[in-house]
Amino acid sequence: MTSPYEAESHRILRSRVDTAHLPPLTRAVVEHIVCNLADTTWVGDVVADEAALLAGRNALLAGAPLVVDVRMLAAAVAPHPAVVGLDQPGVAELAKSEETTRSAAGIRLAARAHPVGAVWAVGNAPTALMELIRLAEAGELRPALVVGVPVGFVGSVDAKAALRRSGLPSLSTVTERGGAAIAGSVINALMRERSAPGEACAHVS
Repeated sequence: MTSPYEAESHRILRSRVDTAHLPPLTRAVVEHIVCNLADTTWVGDVVADEAALLAGRNALLAGAPLVVDVRMLAAAVAPHPAVVGLDQPGVAELAKSEETTRSAAGIRLAARAHPVGAVWAVGNAPTALMELIRLAEAGELRPALVVGVPVGFVGSVDAKAALRRSGLPSLSTVTERGGAAIAGSVINALMRERSAPGEACAHVS
């Protein structure tokens, strides 16, 4: 149920920027991000595939695992359970032996446990997203949806562009912006938005 605060937030948003051209789930997700940050410039930064968002939402509602890169993102989607890549047993050892980052190692280990049908969300390290893409290209991972919004000046834009080129079902951002809070906003919007596409996606918070 929409609170008066949420309704007013969305009224202000729509008085400042037009989101009517966006498909229903994409609109719900983008408006959720904009309302959370009070920043309408996110409307042009988010790149999403409506069918991918629908598949991801349906997967989550059907009980598919949600795999995230860091604990901060797991906290952002609580109480929905999440598998945290960095918490996988053997992360430090794999990172050392493969001379890679702990974030990438965590994604690789989580992929072994959840190779098909999971929803993946990366909000921190570009190396985690690049490892996810590599695994998918190698045929070792088939995600229902990838929310790829790592943040930072180094590597994040390239990683998100690679995600879009990969053909994986995804949501990403164009610029360096992103982070665990953004990835969490996407997942929370999808989990809350249970109406069919084309119906009431007006107030998602």
